Amino acid sequence: MRALRPGATFETERLSAPAEAIAEYLRVVAPGPLGIEAVTLETASGRILARDAVAEAHYPGDDRSTMDGFAVRSADGVAPRRIVATIRMGHAPPGVLQPGEAMRIPTGGVLPVGADAVVPVEDAVEREGMVVPEGAPQARACFTPRGDDMAPGDVVLRAGRRIGAAELSVLATLGAVTVEVFRRPRVAIVSTGDELVDVREAPRSGQVRDSNRWAVAGCLTALGCEVVHLPRAVDEVAAIRDGIAAGLRLADAVVLTGGSSVGARDHVPAAIDGLGAPGIVVHGLRVKPGKPTVLAAIGPRPVIGLPGNPASALTILDAIAAEIFRALTGETQARRATVAAVAGEPFVGRAGWTWYVPAVLDPAGRARPLPLRSSHTSLLARADGYVVLGPERVQIEAGEPLAVVRYGGG
Repeated sequence: MRALRPGATFETERLSAPAEAIAEYLRVVAPGPLGIEAVTLETASGRILARDAVAEAHYPGDDRSTMDGFAVRSADGVAPRRIVATIRMGHAPPGVLQPGEAMRIPTGGVLPVGADAVVPVEDAVEREGMVVPEGAPQARACFTPRGDDMAPGDVVLRAGRRIGAAELSVLATLGAVTVEVFRRPRVAIVSTGDELVDVREAPRSGQVRDSNRWAVAGCLTALGCEVVHLPRAVDEVAAIRDGIAAGLRLADAVVLTGGSSVGARDHVPAAIDGLGAPGIVVHGLRVKPGKPTVLAAIGPRPVIGLPGNPASALTILDAIAAEIFRALTGETQARRATVAAVAGEPFVGRAGWTWYVPAVLDPAGRARPLPLRSSHTSLLARADGYVVLGPERVQIEAGEPLAVVRYGGG
């Protein structure tokens, strides 16, 4: 795989498919986690687990009822049992259950020694201190055995997993007051272009507000990065190179928007080329939108040049470059949100290319393509996600199943 020379024109046969480009980039640059830190359980949500979470005991620690009812011995069959005690939540049973006896038990209560089943209250008749099951209870009925959830030595959560609500519950159960997580990578954002003005300014003719950096920042934050906003760079090689250099001093990676294609004023590739090895690994992808994407690195630090068009920039970051930032965060078990749907209209791509087609979903689960206008800022906000076409499957007919990938870096 060869990168374009700065100032060269795109040649279709030289362009890389997304999977090939990312594989080559990860091979050459090999980005990885940037260190480990300990955080409190209260602040662990959204972080990436750096050590396996291993159970050190049995969970639950006792046999526990799954129903309100009576703890019994199954060997007593349908014979009446004398109710000898009530088991309280949070307390050990008051004694051993003998033949012909039963104990009241709440959902979650600990079974006494001697009991091997629970008869739900709705399946029993109680009178004059006795309880009679409506049918013979089966051994191991209506209770969770000790260690059924987790046993000593079980790896419950693997390193590389993002911590969410379910993971927090497991960590709390294991008594993890502090959690070892990977350090969040700092990513500097540099917007390029003479036409850009601050969001607080009213653009004049030929100008636009610098909106791309905020889309990029949102995606990076969702991926687990810390964002550093750097000043905009004008369309000059020296200015862009200075912006990249400033980003490399302050952060672990740099993302640029704009100036990555092969026009006379597109200087990002030339600016990167002068900063050090390995430099540009990939310039140009066989995709739509986002053909002029640049994947580069200075030393171990990624430098990613996204297209200047809003829809292209966010799509490429979400669909392709996100893999690079996941590698930096240490996330290895990413779960992309997708929605199974049916094509309400045909989705059409191009043979040999990968197209990311924005789509909307209707309440019946039908997906329809939106007109792909890379320069439209509102396009992706109106979309429910995107459908991936190609390079093999270049057309999806109306009525065929498809998957809609949600935007958002997750």
